[in-house]
Order: sequence, then structure tokens, then C-alpha cells
Amino acid sequence: MIKHFLLGAFCLAQFSFVYAKETPNDSKVNIILSHSSFQKVPKTVIIKTKKFKIRIDKQPNGKYLYQSWNANAKITSKPSMIISDGELVPDGTGGNYYIQFNNEGHTYQVWRNYLTDSAKKAPYTLTVNDQNNQEIVRQDGIVVKN
Repeated sequence: MIKHFLLGAFCLAQFSFVYAKETPNDSKVNIILSHSSFQKVPKTVIIKTKKFKIRIDKQPNGKYLYQSWNANAKITSKPSMIISDGELVPDGTGGNYYIQFNNEGHTYQVWRNYLTDSAKKAPYTLTVNDQNNQEIVRQDGIVVKN
């Protein structure tokens, strides 16, 4: 009886080792996996605010390109501003993020508002801060093309 019990325990242990999976311990890997599972960042998005049309494109190097026009201008015309090397910054764990661009001392942030305190909150918000980190522009935006 004891031989059967020990044989069963030995077999169970062997099967446990065969089907065990190693999980990554690197916190950086976990962060990337957790963010990629719920953040769906489009490769290209066109946003319209009260005063601007903004196009954001993900570049092959992983950075983002910001182009803007007057709100009444056609997007096929030459942009009034182009900023490269934007960085994606996750904001919390609910899927919100912003893409930050720097240009001549000003910081441009295009926020993606997934989780908000109001159902009427716009899907995007543009903020611009000056050299002293004072907010000089805040405009909500809607998606023109995604």
C-alpha cells in the first residue's frame, strides 16, 4: 500500500514539473505586457479641436509625428506646424495615455481619454504648456479619422 502511495506521489510530481510554466520576473516585461493588452494606440489619428486639426502618426522608429493645421484648412495642404520625436506616456492602468512633443520650449500633449469622470468628455484633449510650465492652450477634440 505504501509503495502504491509513493509511486502515485512520484508520478504526480513528475507531471507537475512537465506542465509547469516559467513566468517572467522582469518588471519591465510585465509592464509592457499589461499595457499592450488594453491600450490600443492607432498608427494614425486625425483630431479636430476648436482651432486646430491635428494628425498624429506613429513612425517606424516607434516615435510619433505631430502635424497641425488651422481648423478650417484642408489636411492635404501644407501643415502649419510639424513636430517629430513624440513619446507615448501611459497614464494609469485604465488605458488613458498621452503623446508628448517638445518644440521651442513648449510642451504639446495630446491626451487620449478612455476613462473619464463624465460620459460627455471628449475622446482627446490637446494641452500646450510654455517654458514656465504654464498651460496656454487646452482644447477638447473629436476624431475626424482614425
